[in-house]
Amino acid sequence: MKKYIIDTNALISFVTDRNLVQQEAVTPLFADAAGFKCTLICHQFVLTEFIFVMDRVYSISKETINSMVREFIAMPGVEVRHQMDLAVVLSLWPSRIADFGDAVVTATGREVKGSIIVTFDEKLKSSLHRMGQVVYPA
Repeated sequence: MKKYIIDTNALISFVTDRNLVQQEAVTPLFADAAGFKCTLICHQFVLTEFIFVMDRVYSISKETINSMVREFIAMPGVEVRHQMDLAVVLSLWPSRIADFGDAVVTATGREVKGSIIVTFDEKLKSSLHRMGQVVYPA
């Protein structure tokens, strides 16, 4: 079964209409996870960033954000990771991956062998491709 590591921007694209092309690209992954056809792995750091952006950028009420996060983590096929190998994260950041959160996502992808990182961040995609990491969308 395929395992996808979700970046914050992919999660935000799924729940908002900020970019319909991105939303259309990521929606099938969420449907597949709900049907137990794949696993979506989300590091808690991504959830922290998601909460911050939904609160500060989108001005969504904290109660609504809480409900969104609860529904997401309760969804079939979703796995939340709490642990990280900080040595791996720090070996990536900032020399190979400029953003700390992106380094956490990348380290999670390295930990889950054969996983695919889901991101719309072109700078991160470029870094991941150089490191041989499979990215969705390609």
